[in-house]
Amino acid sequence: MVAPKQLYAVIAGCGRLGSYVANKLSARGHSVVVIDVDETTFDALSSEFSGYRIEGDATEFRILQEAKTDKADLLLAVTHEDNVNLMVAQVAKKVFKVPNVMVRVNDPMREQVYHDMGIDTICPSIVAGDAIAAIAGALAFPAE
Repeated sequence: MVAPKQLYAVIAGCGRLGSYVANKLSARGHSVVVIDVDETTFDALSSEFSGYRIEGDATEFRILQEAKTDKADLLLAVTHEDNVNLMVAQVAKKVFKVPNVMVRVNDPMREQVYHDMGIDTICPSIVAGDAIAAIAGALAFPAE
């Protein structure tokens, strides 16, 4: 049996989403670097988190260099700012040649624009809205 590949992931943003994903990836044995401008956000990382923390602005080239973004298999840009996420994702793809880049998009209206730029996205508003609509539909038309 082939052992699963260990990923090297860089996560820009250590809020609720970033810390959750960082903790999950770290618990699965992946190498994780988390970047955030606010050092206190690192408090959300579990005591078992075995990755690295970088206090700094992920839009700064030197911070991405410090995170060894050029070695990353995956970069997640999950700050609260759509423009920051897009900028970090574009630099990761074009400059650092990261093969897998994903961005959280807070504004559903921007998601298509990001897709048109070749950026993979996840929009929590759309995911939650679709789930709620599905539940509402199931309530309105229960299976017989």
